[in-house]
Amino acid sequence: MSETPESPQTPQTPRPVTPGTQASFGTYGGRPVSFVRRGTRLQGRRQVAWEEHSDRWAVEVPRHIANTSVHPDYVFDAEAEFGRRAPLIVEIGSGLGDAVCHAAEANPDKDFLAVEVYTPGLANTLIKINGRGLSNVRVVEANAPEVLATMLPAGSVTELWVFFPDPWHKSRHHKRRLIQPAFAELASRAIQPGGIWRIATDWSNYAVHVRDVLAGSPDFENLYEGERSGADSPLTQVWESGVESLVGGAPVKEGRAPVSTEHTGPNEGTDQTGGWAPRFDGRVLTSFEGKAHEAGRLIFDLSYRRR
Repeated sequence: MSETPESPQTPQTPRPVTPGTQASFGTYGGRPVSFVRRGTRLQGRRQVAWEEHSDRWAVEVPRHIANTSVHPDYVFDAEAEFGRRAPLIVEIGSGLGDAVCHAAEANPDKDFLAVEVYTPGLANTLIKINGRGLSNVRVVEANAPEVLATMLPAGSVTELWVFFPDPWHKSRHHKRRLIQPAFAELASRAIQPGGIWRIATDWSNYAVHVRDVLAGSPDFENLYEGERSGADSPLTQVWESGVESLVGGAPVKEGRAPVSTEHTGPNEGTDQTGGWAPRFDGRVLTSFEGKAHEAGRLIFDLSYRRR
């Protein structure tokens, strides 16, 4: 069934936040963040969804420094929120909610928390939650490091998912990449011993970055250490094909020359390290991942166990 097109609406009334806004304190005290808020305005069905369903499915958190921050005194009580004790899966950067809602529908015995800073994406997730009659998904508009650092109780997360984070291609922006040593420390705090951290990216440079960061963490072990190396490595295949240099960030359109991103990272010829996981079969093929396939890029999956 087709969805009703969104129509222009009068400007929405801003949702209230507690004292301590971006305007009064600056965004996180000048510290770099891993996201750009590409839009917070809601219109049409998204506005309706937020008005009708946010009280039920969106976790209201007290703010601190910015309107995506979480007050450090707030702690999320999953058992009280979901009305049961069940494994908790947290997706960081849930986008439009395709992956988390698909997984929640397929796993009614598990609870899911979608963490996102893009308000329209959260509204879209609410539409999916309501339309599919899901009771095991909650959304929260919040900065991920704060969610892992203080909002979630230590050891409360069964699985952490980070699928296709912003690659921040330019070298001077690499410090903005979400997965850094400090973020790995926060993840290890939130994930229970034996819990799993699943990561996927469609850019080889970021994939190598993530692999290096987690290799340096004493808290995580690669579930596929040394596997898919050499000729079987997707990294070797990317280097050999040059596909990222040829097609860049979008499919090559007929009659147009391919573009180059120059962000493939060093080409070492053969990836002798490996460590790449098979595609996580619990991750639905989203339109975003589909566009990467259309562009000819390969997908890199990584899976780690909390020691």
